[in-house]
This record gives sequence, structure tokens and C-alpha cells, in this order.
Amino acid sequence: MEQNPLQKTRIEVVDALRGFAVMAIILVHNLEHFIFPVYPADSPEWLEVLDQGVLNVVFSLFAGKAYAIFALLFGFTFYIQTQNQKRRGKDFGYRFLWRMVLLVGFATLNAAFFPAGDVLLLFVVVSLVLFFTRNWRDKAILIAAIIFLLQPVEWYHYLAALADSAHRLPDLKVGEMYAEVAEYTKSGDFWDFIGCNITLGQKASLLWAVNAGRFFQTAGLFLLGFYIGRKRLFMSSEKNLHLWVKILIVSALSFAPLYTLKELVMGQDAIVQQTVGTAFDMWQKLAFTLVLIASFVLLYQNRRFSDAVGNLRFYGKMSLTNYISQSIIGAVIYFPFGLYLAPYCGYAVSLLIGVFTFLLQVWFCKWWLSKYKQGPLECIWHKWTWIGTDKK
Repeated sequence: MEQNPLQKTRIEVVDALRGFAVMAIILVHNLEHFIFPVYPADSPEWLEVLDQGVLNVVFSLFAGKAYAIFALLFGFTFYIQTQNQKRRGKDFGYRFLWRMVLLVGFATLNAAFFPAGDVLLLFVVVSLVLFFTRNWRDKAILIAAIIFLLQPVEWYHYLAALADSAHRLPDLKVGEMYAEVAEYTKSGDFWDFIGCNITLGQKASLLWAVNAGRFFQTAGLFLLGFYIGRKRLFMSSEKNLHLWVKILIVSALSFAPLYTLKELVMGQDAIVQQTVGTAFDMWQKLAFTLVLIASFVLLYQNRRFSDAVGNLRFYGKMSLTNYISQSIIGAVIYFPFGLYLAPYCGYAVSLLIGVFTFLLQVWFCKWWLSKYKQGPLECIWHKWTWIGTDKK
């Protein structure tokens, strides 16, 4: 029997790419003050120009794309785990469900310090799609991924509105929920802040994901990552590199017209913005996400580039620890119960804080991984995943 090369060694580019995604998430979250929109009331004109430039560049590059890379790699990791268990003659499916139960705990920990709720809880809910498709054929998985990425719910509502002018999307009251969460944050009471975040904040986050089209996009990205794993597209080979070049070209050529169409649609009435506008917004972000992934994979083949971004491998290996700890650090820096620096930090200063946080975490990752095989939260998640078994 052919031995799975994935079993022998980790794929370095995947660790580095995951590290890149978490780094980008941290930069975006710092600019957003972790969904606490309090900024300096008065700044010099030159600083306002700089702040606006920083906001435009960082959000254009990473907002909605970093999470997408993270989601795609979640599906890829599911493939690795499934394949490893299949080689032992075992079905990973039900152990994966238990693993997702554990992830609820980590999602709650992160959400406690992140007023917008947590994407990890969205991952838990949507991960059921991986469980139910784990034994499907490759072609069926790819077709399902494409269907989800087409944003069928948004198109259903658009067509329903065409047939009935009175048709409206459900009002999920997301804005009202976030406003209430913001009041708890401003109060500065630590325990009220925590309690509101892990209840109302999590609910608001999930319902926001419904409005933003992220439920179906996340499902599609999970399946796309699963498919990439099955086809071993992250393995370095001439055939795979040619494919990534094609993906880069097609995605780059698709991005501009999709972005333009999105901007045009956003000038239409509300129902069109909420349906067709959301679909085009998801598509243009997906196109740019694929540009980032393909570019990273191709550049990583160059020794100078791989050496330059080598620290991202350590960072990516401890992605869960870094993702959760950045929320705690950010809350302490920006929120009223902590240092409350939000009113003094514009976008440029917030970016510097994000970069410093990232570099601090990289240092910690390198130090930790020099002594231990896994990050602290990764180790807990791994041990509890296999509790009750003889797996070490």
C-alpha cells in the first residue's frame, strides 16, 4: 500500500499560511479595536490622512479574506485528521464531533474578551457539513463546495423579491444586539462584560454571519479545503504548481469585475444590496482570497521568501493559542476595564500595536515550541480530543 506522505511530515506551507491568516486577523481586529469603535475625537490632519490610508490598505488586503483562509485550512486539517484515522482503519467522524464540542469551550473563552462574538462558534455549527460529507466522492465534495460558495440563500431571497415586491429578508435585530453589547463594554464592569459577551455577543455574531452570507461561504470553504487535502494540492509538485498559477490568474482576472459589480449593485435598493450585493461581495472577497493563497503557495517555493516568512510556521502551529490570546491582549489594551487606550489610538497607532502584539506572540511561539511539541491550548485540545482512547 502507498504510504501517505502527509503522515510523515507536516506541510510547511500550510503552517506558514495559517500563521499568515491569524496575523492578518490580528491586524484587522486591532484596527477595529476588537469591535469597540472608540477612536480619538481630534487628530492632526496629517494623522487623519495616514489613519485613513492604513484603514483602506489593511481592510482591502485582509478583511473578509483572512478568515476565509482560516476556514479553508480548517477543512484541510479535517482531511489530515480523517486520513490519518482511515489508515488505522478508523472513522474520525464521531471523534470530530466531540472535538467540536471542545471547540465550543475555546470559542466561549475567546468570546468572553471579544464583544462581537467569535468565529470559532460559527465553525462549530458549520462543521457538521464536514461530518456528513466525509465519505463522499471527491467530485461530489467539489460540487457541494461550489453550490455553497454561490450563496444560494441570497439568490433565493432576490428571486423571491422579484416575484413578490413585498418580500423582505428576516429582521434578525443584529444592530440592536450589538448596541446592547457596546453598552456593557462601555460600562467597564468586567463581569457584566464577560457575561454579555458569551451570551448576547455570541448570538449577535451568529446572526450577523447569516446576514453577511458567511454561513454558506464558510461551509463552501470547509469543503474546498477538504477537497484540496484529498487532491494533495499543497504538496510541492510541478503539476500542483501549474494549477496554482492557473488559480492565481483566474482569480486575479475575476476580482476586478466582481468588485466593480458589487459596487454597482450596492447603489441599488435595499433588497438588492442585501441579496445580490452580498453575493457579489462574497465572490470578490473569495477571488482575492484565492489570489492571496495562490501567491503565498507559489512564493513559498522560493527559498528567500520561505526563509523571510519562516516565523509564520511557528505562529501557525500555535494558531488557536495565538487567536485566543490576541483577544485577551486586545481587551486589556483597548477596553474600559483595562488600560482603555481606545480613545487615544487611531488606525495607524492601532496597527503598530497589532504588529507589536504579533511579534510578541511570535517570540513566545518560538520559545514554547523549543520546549514542547504543541502550543498550550493545542495540547489541551489534542489530549481531550482523544480522551478515553489509547492514542498518544
